Amino acid sequence: MNPAAVSQQITDAQTTEEQFLRRIFIRSQMQEFVQDPLLMAKADGVWYEDVHGKRYLDALSGIYVVSVGHNNRRVIDAVKEQLDTLAFSPPMHGSNPQAVRLANRLAELAPGDLSAVKLASGGSEATEAAIKMARQYHRLQGNGTKYKIISRYHSWHGSTMGSLSASGLASRRSVNEPLAPGFIHVFPPTCYRCPFGKEYPGCELTCATLIEDVIRLEGADTVAAVMVEPIGHTGGIIDPPEEYLPMLRELCDRQNVLLIFDEIINGAGRTGHMFAAETFGVVPDMVCLGKGISGGYAPLAALICRQHIADTFWGDPAENPGFVEGHTFEGSPLACAAGLATIDEIIERDLCGNARRMGERLRAGLGGLKRHGIIGDIRGKGLFLGIELVRDPATKEQFDPPIGQAIGRRALQNGMLTRFDPHWLAVAPPLTIDAEQIDEIIRLLDQSIGEVLAELPAC
Repeated sequence: MNPAAVSQQITDAQTTEEQFLRRIFIRSQMQEFVQDPLLMAKADGVWYEDVHGKRYLDALSGIYVVSVGHNNRRVIDAVKEQLDTLAFSPPMHGSNPQAVRLANRLAELAPGDLSAVKLASGGSEATEAAIKMARQYHRLQGNGTKYKIISRYHSWHGSTMGSLSASGLASRRSVNEPLAPGFIHVFPPTCYRCPFGKEYPGCELTCATLIEDVIRLEGADTVAAVMVEPIGHTGGIIDPPEEYLPMLRELCDRQNVLLIFDEIINGAGRTGHMFAAETFGVVPDMVCLGKGISGGYAPLAALICRQHIADTFWGDPAENPGFVEGHTFEGSPLACAAGLATIDEIIERDLCGNARRMGERLRAGLGGLKRHGIIGDIRGKGLFLGIELVRDPATKEQFDPPIGQAIGRRALQNGMLTRFDPHWLAVAPPLTIDAEQIDEIIRLLDQSIGEVLAELPAC
């Protein structure tokens, strides 16, 4: 779509541009969107181009999705070839070869005995399925009272009602309350701003041990699962201490509670390994994948569970209905073709290795930006990094008002996409990025931070 085409559509509809644009709901406030609309027209490699011809360096992989780069011919050709064969298969009656191939590919790549796959078309479907699988598993095991899900504040697990109930963002939850029952929240491992006022490593990881206390106080016979993102996103890229996830694994085993990793953002090579579970050396009972697993070429997600969980759903249909969960586009042959081609790209081009190497370069470049005097912490792994913005790095005092959104919006004006919140900013470019492009990310961040600081009123 180009500017002329947009104008033509508006003219044909005999509406103003604002009326034309306000008919679509987007993630941000619609009134704000129509004042300065961003409409992307095309993309290639690590670059977007909007309808006016302005280019943007994609330092966010769209939204942690474009793992193998824009306009990747291998993935595009795979989807085109599939279109000529089978575009949709009947999900109520069976599956299709591409879905079976993808499920087996994921099971082969997954760590430990994660070996059975439920395909979906979005991250919220995958996390919702994990919640349902945990509850149904315990019921089939004769523990029907185990239904509660423990998750963390500052987390984001999806927009459907169950996944939203597991999420820990007050701003997203409050407008939809009351939410589903059976969800309990605990504090995340935010070492930079410990909610318990302690310092690592002398803290004895209260953030982890407290979870077992919560399980006991709730009653272990009522708790089905603990669900966490290996690296938390919405709290500002919360990178846990190395002992944290192993401790969760051990306590879940002791209490007969399932451990679920939400790797919708963390997975598909983002942290330097195909699975974040590999990055941290911990095998969960279930892992949820999405976003980068299809490179953005088709909606695709997956839930992978361990063998003993999968075995529970086998049996006589008269007594065991199997896993009761389904969606219209699960196992879409087009999406699965995209997923298989994306996985081949990640493995054959060693994009996990590139994520580690370029991640080190990116981290070093972010460290150099500390000269501005406002970066308090750098967090994350691989090509999933974030910076916390503070007025005083020594005291960790935050800006009031915050400047994270101002810096993020200035970066967008300067031609770069990032993820920004009031007090932090994240960068997560496609896994295909090279050293020169990493340096350009740092240059644009440097410029944007400098410009915003220059406009602040003198203290």
